[in-house]
Amino acid sequence: MINFGGMASGLPPNIVDQLVEAERIPLRTLENRKGKSEDRLKLVNELDTKLRDMRGSLQGLASTRGFSDVKLTSGDPNVVQGVVDPTAGVTGSWNVEVVSLAQRAAAITNGFPDKDRTELGVGYFEFETPDGDKEVYINGENNTLQGAADAINGSGLGVRASILNDRKNPDYPYKLVISGVNVGGENKISYPTLYFLDGDQDLYFDEEREAKNGVVKVDGFEFEVAENKVEDVIPGVTLDLKQASPGRQVNVSIKEDMEVVSGKVKDFVDGVNNVLQFIQSQNKLDENTDTSRTLGGDGLLRSIESRLRRLIQSPQFLVKGPIKRLNQLGIEFNRNGTLKYDQERFNTALLSNPQAVSGFLVGDGFSTGFIPSMRNTVSNFLDGAFGPVSLRKNSLQNKIRQMDDRIANKERMLAAKEVSLRRKFANLETTMSRLKGQMASVQGLGGGGGLQGLIG
Repeated sequence: MINFGGMASGLPPNIVDQLVEAERIPLRTLENRKGKSEDRLKLVNELDTKLRDMRGSLQGLASTRGFSDVKLTSGDPNVVQGVVDPTAGVTGSWNVEVVSLAQRAAAITNGFPDKDRTELGVGYFEFETPDGDKEVYINGENNTLQGAADAINGSGLGVRASILNDRKNPDYPYKLVISGVNVGGENKISYPTLYFLDGDQDLYFDEEREAKNGVVKVDGFEFEVAENKVEDVIPGVTLDLKQASPGRQVNVSIKEDMEVVSGKVKDFVDGVNNVLQFIQSQNKLDENTDTSRTLGGDGLLRSIESRLRRLIQSPQFLVKGPIKRLNQLGIEFNRNGTLKYDQERFNTALLSNPQAVSGFLVGDGFSTGFIPSMRNTVSNFLDGAFGPVSLRKNSLQNKIRQMDDRIANKERMLAAKEVSLRRKFANLETTMSRLKGQMASVQGLGGGGGLQGLIG
């Protein structure tokens, strides 16, 4: 860049800056317009997100089984608990008696005074496996209870070892417990033979327990089970047997989980209200509102609000059952234009006629029913090719890209013009300085002394 200081021409020193600044006025106007379009795009993106969240809340209401959710209740969770698959469970009540738990094979050694100092000696544990006899060696670096447990756990032989602190014998409380990974009679293992020399004390198995299946009765029918998590006894339920309680029946019931269902409805109502409140906030206009930066009064908002209100207030004629309108389930508009949700009224309707509630909300899952109608409506809003929200986003994005291109072109033109102006004014300054120098020389020659001396 060419710089020049005091102006011999008498022009202001920052004349080029002033001219360039004047040239920037249209550019600033374009940047301001771009900023307004970016603000509007952010609002459209926010609307898009709220609509997608509202549509997502509908997924919780319409499962493969329709509008339903179930839960398992145990008469004694200390004896039996469980989980129910909402897609496969059926409502009902069953009496469960845990006669005995399935257990894994296990063995426990004699006690040691500590787990990491007293030495077992040097030797090995020999296990019988389907692939033949396998040994786990213990050397001078891992010949404590903890070292032996770590070696067994790292052997990959299908057994696991742990250290038990048995406080019944305070002098020798630490014992090595070796057990099968899985419970049940099909998971029998043979406990190892011990070969150890030169230990601080002898190591031997003090007690052994064989693997065996559990026994459970459901409604008086007895089953032998290989695991303490039992499937296929009650449809869609996995029972978790916690404790044997022979001779005692524990009631297990599967019923509609109204809290979960009602919570899903509330999530949907909240999602609708988020959209409606956003639209209301954009339509609050006053004398200070810059509508070029907001969506206030925009036809897109009017269209979305109108279609949502019409769908919420209109009856679903093609559904079966007595429930035709959403307000029959305790969902209706407030005076402020948003939805209110009467949870007690909804629960009453669900209890009295769950099939009618499901029929109105779910319908056939595709085209009839409130949920499919709302889902299809919102999907139409967001359709990538023809949806009004997507079209508005694309329009604003294209507009912003065009303005970016125009701004970039103007910046390049302005930069080139600035260089040209600075060069021209530099040449002008050079020329004016030379002329002033010549004028000074001429004035010096005509200043008396020089000419008069020549004439004399």
